[in-house]
Amino acid sequence: MLHPTDEPGTTIATLANGVRVVMIDLPGVGSASVSVFVRTGSAHEGAKLNGISHVVEHMAFKGTRTRDCQRINLDAERLGAEVNAHTDKDHTAFHMRGLADDAPRFVRMLGDIVRESTFPADELERERRVILHEIADDEDDPLTIAFQLFDRECFGAHPAALPVIGRRANIERFTRDDLLGYVQRQYSGENVVIGVAGEVDAAALLEAAEAAFGGLPRGAENGLTAPPWSGGLVTKRLTGCSQAQVVIGWPIPSLVDDDPVGIVAAAVLGEGMSSPLLDRIRERKGLAYYTHCSADVLGLWGQFVIEASVASEQLGEFCAEVRALMRELARGVEPIHLERARNQLTVRALRSAEQPFRRVEEACLDLLFLGRVRPRAQSLARLRRVSGSRVAEGFASMLQAPVAAAATGRLPRQALDRIASILQR
Repeated sequence: MLHPTDEPGTTIATLANGVRVVMIDLPGVGSASVSVFVRTGSAHEGAKLNGISHVVEHMAFKGTRTRDCQRINLDAERLGAEVNAHTDKDHTAFHMRGLADDAPRFVRMLGDIVRESTFPADELERERRVILHEIADDEDDPLTIAFQLFDRECFGAHPAALPVIGRRANIERFTRDDLLGYVQRQYSGENVVIGVAGEVDAAALLEAAEAAFGGLPRGAENGLTAPPWSGGLVTKRLTGCSQAQVVIGWPIPSLVDDDPVGIVAAAVLGEGMSSPLLDRIRERKGLAYYTHCSADVLGLWGQFVIEASVASEQLGEFCAEVRALMRELARGVEPIHLERARNQLTVRALRSAEQPFRRVEEACLDLLFLGRVRPRAQSLARLRRVSGSRVAEGFASMLQAPVAAAATGRLPRQALDRIASILQR
């Protein structure tokens, strides 16, 4: 049975095994997005299994009990549909986008991929090589290395620090039985949300969901604890680099905290060329061509992140300017920058509301981590009510936590000591 939510046009049904189906009616939209979100990711794995969620995501498309890899692709593409998937630290998701009339068929096709994948041994060997190439690409990218080191400094020994892509040694040894066992443990009804957005037939969708996912065992919710913030500084010299890559961050509220102050703070500091970060670092000081600020908000944790590519001899000055900006904003936020941030975030939210894929993603993550779908209008109103004094308090709160930072690439001598002396003042 469908139950209405506080979000207009959005209804939820729960199958007998705990699988939840969220449907977002978008009249006049001829396309539809269908996604299956599973509450399992790299933070659920532990060191010995690190990377297995990502391998499962890759291998899910390599063959099921009734279709081989070629048939999976052909069945989607003959409908004009796109098939994709992604793995994150706290979830894995499988997606199809195509004509709204085909949405029930997409649910069945994703059910086949998620539930009936056989992980053929020969395909596993081929995909293993693909993922190892992917890891090699990451190992050649100083910014990716910096982000992986940064996560370790943020979360220490907690599994949230583990890279989604996994460890090379693990990828080399995972077997078909490892994948089958992981799916059997993690892919249960209590951990699955199906999301659909478009002008679709609700009754047909529910029938398809029951047929495709009704046989999943209910299971128990995949547990995950919020990581304590560690903080710390790390550097890694890399040969062949002409610049330094630096990532700096502090903790902010998570999705379950339902507090948008970190999101507003990131927009105040670094959204757009007129923002304090871009204006000072790039336009006035010329310290970096690329610098960016973001609020990375996951289910149980959030990271306020500043990243940049800088000349090694200017790394210390960059860190000093970042620290100065954070302190200035902790003392107060100029009204014009608060207005800019609010309006930029409002436009982003309104554009997101017009995209079926984004609507599905937001609703599924809400259900997985909050147990409800937040009304978009209320969320936007709460975001716009965040005051300048509240944002300043957010910056002050961040500065009370230990800073986490990682720098890679071409680094000056004693770079760690220099960064520490600036950022830890």
